[in-house]
Amino acid sequence: MTQHPATLVPEERRPAFLPELFGVPMLIVAENTVYAMMDRLSPRDYGGGHWNFYEDRGQPLFLAPTSKPRLRIEGEITCFEGEVSAEAAGIIATLFTFSHLSFQFRSSFLSDGYERLHAYVDGHPEASEIYQTID
Repeated sequence: MTQHPATLVPEERRPAFLPELFGVPMLIVAENTVYAMMDRLSPRDYGGGHWNFYEDRGQPLFLAPTSKPRLRIEGEITCFEGEVSAEAAGIIATLFTFSHLSFQFRSSFLSDGYERLHAYVDGHPEASEIYQTID
């Protein structure tokens, strides 16, 4: 169970984050899938923009949008309807991305990233909402 918040990746390490999270071969596809997932999960609140990158003990975890502090989650890919923090919304979009891409591509980055992020969610303040959304 996670007892501490994820750490914001500093600006100078941002270029290495996505390759470490998704692997170089999956980099462009995975990044675009995260943004597309957020658009589908929060069609009324998400409209693109800058994303923060988060890690835990030096391991990449997830991306989170910075456009709004809270986003409404709804839409055809989840039965959950409710409002969550931008961080929780990013976790949800990243988990959906790992899962979605794992049906199309074999990559240890996808399976390892999903397992690491799913384990992190256990101690997150919005774990209940996150689990309801990805269920």
